[in-house]
Amino acid sequence: MIRLFHASRAAGVRTLRLVLLLAAMGAAGCAQMGALKSKVSDSFNGSGTASSSSASGAPDNSEPLPLNTIVGSYLMKGRYAEGEQRLRQYLAKYPNDRAAQTMLRQLTTDPKVALGAKSRAYVAQAGDSYSTLAARHLGDSNLFLILARYNGAANPSVLHAGDPLRLPLAGVRANLPSETVAKGSTRGTAAPPAGAANAAPLPASPDTAPVDSGSTKAQRLQAESSALLRQGQKDQALARLDEALTLDPHLKPAGNQALRDQLLASYHERAVVLYRDQKLDQAIALWDHVLAIDPGYERAAVYRTRAIELQQRLKQI
Repeated sequence: MIRLFHASRAAGVRTLRLVLLLAAMGAAGCAQMGALKSKVSDSFNGSGTASSSSASGAPDNSEPLPLNTIVGSYLMKGRYAEGEQRLRQYLAKYPNDRAAQTMLRQLTTDPKVALGAKSRAYVAQAGDSYSTLAARHLGDSNLFLILARYNGAANPSVLHAGDPLRLPLAGVRANLPSETVAKGSTRGTAAPPAGAANAAPLPASPDTAPVDSGSTKAQRLQAESSALLRQGQKDQALARLDEALTLDPHLKPAGNQALRDQLLASYHERAVVLYRDQKLDQAIALWDHVLAIDPGYERAAVYRTRAIELQQRLKQI
């Protein structure tokens, strides 16, 4: 009995010691955790060096969005307020980027002050966009934004054949220089959609040239296209050739055949998009234009046949 009592007492003592040891370890762990929390709190609440910029008033050094993203995701989509904010953030970090400066001017300047109050009526044709119209009538496709705002467009990326527009007569004034990313950017960002370098003066606009027949004017525009291409202004050359072939689809090639091929490919691609959107009349009209220029353009012929068949099936429903 005595031995049993002593054994039980010894076991109790060991249990008590174990409990006390665990308690001590727990207390030490809590103390270490408290110290760690204190250090973290100090670091992020002003007593350490890792405090946030918003709390300490330090400038935000985060990288702004690239200019081409701002243009494509905000300005081309009509998100003007957000686009202006993104542009100002970009210019805060890259104040010498002339392309961004020009985009901001287009966004904040009164369009009628920049382009003039006098205008003429125009109906959008298949394949037109604010970029191609800006290239054709303002001399720089990068001026799409001011032209879209001139027409009250809520979304510059959307322009349908048949839409009524106003085209300024005065052109772009000196207070809105047309600098492109390729010419003025210090960042090397990609040019906005359908951008065009403006490295040399353009020939006289067809709107201000003497009146001549459609065929003669088309020949002149094709010659201007070749001259622009030699100056390295490919987008401008494409715009001139586009206008020439709109006037006279049967115009004989007189210049860079590769440029004409590229223009035909762009017509075809736009027609395919219209076809997929089931805008069949517009797609067929565009393929008719392609085939008038080049009757042997096989892809246009194949897709045109499909579009006509689909159009007939839809009429039967």
